[in-house]
Amino acid sequence: MMIVNNKNQLDVVVVGNVTLDVLCYPVEEVPRYESIDFDDVRVSPGGCGSNTAIGLAALGVNVGIVTCVGDDDTAGLLSKSWERIGVDMRFVKQIIGENTGVSVGLIDQAYQPRFIHTSGANAVITPDMFSPKSYAATGAKYLHIAGYFVLPGLYDDGLADVLAEARDLGIHTSLDVVTSPRMEDPSPLIPCLQYLDVMMCNKHEAYRLTESEEPAKATAILREMGAHSVIVKLGEKGCWVDSEQFCGQVPAPVVPVVDTTGAGDAFAAGLLAAKVRGAELKTACQQGNLAGARVVQQLGAVEAWFLTD
Repeated sequence: MMIVNNKNQLDVVVVGNVTLDVLCYPVEEVPRYESIDFDDVRVSPGGCGSNTAIGLAALGVNVGIVTCVGDDDTAGLLSKSWERIGVDMRFVKQIIGENTGVSVGLIDQAYQPRFIHTSGANAVITPDMFSPKSYAATGAKYLHIAGYFVLPGLYDDGLADVLAEARDLGIHTSLDVVTSPRMEDPSPLIPCLQYLDVMMCNKHEAYRLTESEEPAKATAILREMGAHSVIVKLGEKGCWVDSEQFCGQVPAPVVPVVDTTGAGDAFAAGLLAAKVRGAELKTACQQGNLAGARVVQQLGAVEAWFLTD
């Protein structure tokens, strides 16, 4: 893929899946052998990695994305969106003979999405394609893993080594869990925790990882397992934070909700944008909540970011 960001320096490097999202609203049921009607549709870049990188770029952060795309027209559509908003593509790898990932989101009247998904080239993302030395050479302050459990290629000891190397090079590390059936066995994540400056998950994911329904207890357990700071995202209630600097709930602003797709990725973008500018974790979480609130007011994971470009 071509390099479209002429700035050699990066603030954040995001590793994650990328897709073309087709979002349909409202869809309650999909009966077999029948057609259905819906009122609105968005076709836009998606995937945890792309969503987070686009949010960071929109917030004025120099960001690069590490991912894989196919050799199809879909890859071209994604690259045009990244170019438009300023995401650096120097670490994007095009896989010949593979399709780019695609997700079809069926959003119900409660604004909750269900996805039909094909990973495509995302399945090729593995730790051996990561280069912390290259990221350090760009001046990157953070290496963020977006959507760990939706990237099966990361399920080996190699990711822990990458995170350890990044921290040795002075790069802070963060990881967002993201729900997947593979969470039934969280053991591959455990060796990575000690090398994470910030770990993020939502309440459901925290329960899957710790068997605790209480965010305060879940974050404490995850810190005991090695993570330096843990954030549980609570949707409209904000987030719960457990770190050396602060422990407690950070409320979110009240806004009208249109679609929650990408809210967690927007939170990560807002938080990381604040952190690279020197904010304390509590303040960064406030910025994460604001970013999430911004995104949920539009249909689509990134529509709100492009409204200002």
